[in-house]
Amino acid sequence: LGIALFGAALLMLASVLNWFPVGGNAMGLTGTKLLIAVLCNFMFGAFQQLGVGLYAPCMILVYLLGMNPLAAFPIMMGSCAFLMPVGGFRFIKGARYSPKAAIGLTIGGIPGVLLAAYVVKSLPVLYVKWLVVFVVLYTAVMLLRSAATESASEAKSRSHAPQPASE
Repeated sequence: LGIALFGAALLMLASVLNWFPVGGNAMGLTGTKLLIAVLCNFMFGAFQQLGVGLYAPCMILVYLLGMNPLAAFPIMMGSCAFLMPVGGFRFIKGARYSPKAAIGLTIGGIPGVLLAAYVVKSLPVLYVKWLVVFVVLYTAVMLLRSAATESASEAKSRSHAPQPASE
């Protein structure tokens, strides 16, 4: 997943630097592009449940499919509005969440939405693209770093395991 995010970030970076033409001004999709967007968004919803997030990969997808990056915001919000209740149901049912953290995130989300609606929306699209590239690269590096640490830990635990006696 880290490698895929890294590749997506590099594609967006290449387009921001005008190494190849990507993106566009479309505010909607039809046909095959719409099908690709829907299928990828379902996959991004699964990634969100794993802690990766949906916003940055969705914005990159929207941009790479030729849409205006500003069209990504309602798509991201709508996707999360549908997936969060479904994804959170098992955690709520099993009481595997922190109510204090949930309340804090809910309260903090209110100014976050206002910030996005009035500040991020008014930013030049180029700045938003750079922000997305940075966030996706950061996420990719953290995922790859976590995987490397976990692999090293597993290798270390295997090397310290008692060896079976030979007969």
